[in-house]
Amino acid sequence: MPHYPIFFLDIDGPLLPFGGPPGKDVPAGRNAANPLVTRLDPALGPLLSALPCELVWATSWTHDANRVVGPLLGLPDLAVVEWPERADEQVDEWFGLHWKTRTVVEWAAGRPFIWVDDEIRDHDREWVSAQHGNSALLYRVDPRTGLRRKDFTVFTEWADGGFRSQ
Repeated sequence: MPHYPIFFLDIDGPLLPFGGPPGKDVPAGRNAANPLVTRLDPALGPLLSALPCELVWATSWTHDANRVVGPLLGLPDLAVVEWPERADEQVDEWFGLHWKTRTVVEWAAGRPFIWVDDEIRDHDREWVSAQHGNSALLYRVDPRTGLRRKDFTVFTEWADGGFRSQ
């Protein structure tokens, strides 16, 4: 889908909110090794699939996202950002840049993108704007509540607002 923006998606926080107690019973098909998986809202799957974007996992779950979370949302296997060991990671953290920021921008390779994460900060936005221009939406999700239906209106409006190439 090279004509669509990329939609980089984190799992912990956006899809698996930290607020409230985890469910006591693990629903069928969910992994009891991660009790937060019980917090996954399967209604988010169709909302994600309907976005005019190319969905990409940008999570420390890496390929486990396709094995565990994707099927619970009804998503096909998605591309996965591989997180390289970075010599500059410690310097980035010292200057306030999130450890994922450089890799997300490199992975986008100039394409417009939305990045959804619960750890995005102002410094990440400033750095991405300087390095990638205004063709990126960095969207911080409250990790206590996770993604909400109203968030998808923002994503669709941004993607349809001229950042999707024709």
